[in-house]
This record gives sequence, C-alpha cells and structure tokens, in this order.
Amino acid sequence: MTSVDSSLSIGHKCSNEAISVRLANSDLDDFVDVGNRLADAAGDVIRKYFRKSFDILDKEDLSPVTIADRAAEESMVKIIQEYFPSHAIYGEENGWRCKEDFADFVWVLDPIDGTKSFITGKPLFGTLIALLHKGKPILGIIDQPVLRERWIGIIGRRTTLNGQEISIRKCSHLSKAYLYTTSPHLFSGDAEVAFARLRNKVKVPLYGCDCYAYALLASGYVDLVVESGLKPYDFLSLIPVIEGAGGIITDWKGHQLCWEASSKAQAANFNVVAAGDKGVHQEALDTLQWGRPA
Repeated sequence: MTSVDSSLSIGHKCSNEAISVRLANSDLDDFVDVGNRLADAAGDVIRKYFRKSFDILDKEDLSPVTIADRAAEESMVKIIQEYFPSHAIYGEENGWRCKEDFADFVWVLDPIDGTKSFITGKPLFGTLIALLHKGKPILGIIDQPVLRERWIGIIGRRTTLNGQEISIRKCSHLSKAYLYTTSPHLFSGDAEVAFARLRNKVKVPLYGCDCYAYALLASGYVDLVVESGLKPYDFLSLIPVIEGAGGIITDWKGHQLCWEASSKAQAANFNVVAAGDKGVHQEALDTLQWGRPA
C-alpha cells in the first residue's frame, strides 16, 4: 500500500445505476472453489519464502517486490487460465491479461498485500483475490497463508472465516472505536490533516496490519479502518468480505468503491474507509470532511 499526494484525484464515484448480478448458486460455488485453489497455490509459494533470504527489488513507485510476489501471482494465473480461460485477469505485478480489451468476469489479484510486513517477518500480510462480474465484486478472499486464516465473502451470503460465519460488532460512537491504518506516514497533504482529525476522535488508533485490519473488522475485533492511496487490487476483494459480515466500505465521500477493469485501465488511487457500524462510518466521514469547501 502506497502513499498518495493529496493533489491527485482520489476516490471515484460509481454510477447510481445498480449493477444487476444474476448468477446461479452453482456458478458462485464454482468460483469459490477456484478461489480456494488460488489461495492454496499462492500460500504454498509464500510459505516457502517467508522468513527466508531473498532479493528485494523496488518498483517504479519505490514499493518493494520479491520473487514471492511474482511467483505467487503466476501460480494463481495458471489456475484461472486452466479453469476459466475466457476470464480476464488483472494482477498487481503484471496488470491485464486477456486477449480482449474487456471481459464480463475479471479476477483481480494482489499476491502479497503488505510486502513490507512480509519481508520483515511479520505474518500480518495477506493474499487478496477478487472476482468482478460486470464491474461488481462478487467474490472476495483475504488469505493469511502463515496463520492459515481465510476470509471468504460472496455476494448474497454471510462472510466466513475458515468455514465459520462471522459478523462485525456494533459500536455506539466514534469515541469508542478502535481504528486501524497501515501507517500514519502513508498520508500526505490534506489527507494527513483529515486523518489527524479522525485519529484524535477515536478511542484507540492502531497501526501496521495492511489488509489484515479489514479481516479483523469483518470478524468483529475492531471498528474502523481508514487508508489513503489504495489501488484497486488493494481493496476490491475487501468489499464482499466486509459487506457480507454486515459492515460498510466506501471512499472518503461515502461513495461506492468501483473500478472499471480493462486493458487500458490505470490502477488509480482511492481513499478508503471501512466500518462495522453504519453510525460510526458516518461519523468518520463527517470528521474526515473530504472534498468539502474549506
């Protein structure tokens, strides 16, 4: 997850027109089965490298990447191409993979969300897997391969952790909320000022979990997660997981998060706020005051 200059256009408003998704339960079950295969394959790769010696490279944005990131993504790509050759793939490491410019089904992959945690031996990173149908996330997986914890969110169903249904917890007020963000140093400019306002109003601010914080929110252990400058592969898988647990996830203006995947799509930056309680979510938005006139 990377920081972003506040002068960039952060956050995108979806069309108000509802996206109709009509898929048979058998189709969803097939997608979940393949999603589990993807997470298994990526986990096999990642565990081989965890707390081992390997080269660390810097990408153009200076974020780190390792052989584990790239090998884990390739292991997932091969499975998708075997089971769903007509589906498109958008991976953090290699972008769009499809002969066509657009596809009804798009798998969005982040092999290691939290590479800095991974390379420093902290098991709070995760593999993120999303399946979009006509732009809407219908399947989301957060997998922690070292702790062997797997959250699965499916449209229209309750989110599960290792097969057991989970739920967010209620929180009566922002002042009672436990807040997570990956790092306060990832905010800059106006976003840094907005986050400081919010941090000063919660009960406990906590740092350093990457995608694992959203999994904790879905499981009912924390109340709020706020991030700046996320890419689509950082958050699309989180949407079914959090919503299926009874939570809410939007941009800082309260708009639905969406991103149109295609061969020409750019992985734009988004500001994200997720909460278990809708009242706390609204309080957070009111405190952030994002996009309002000064």
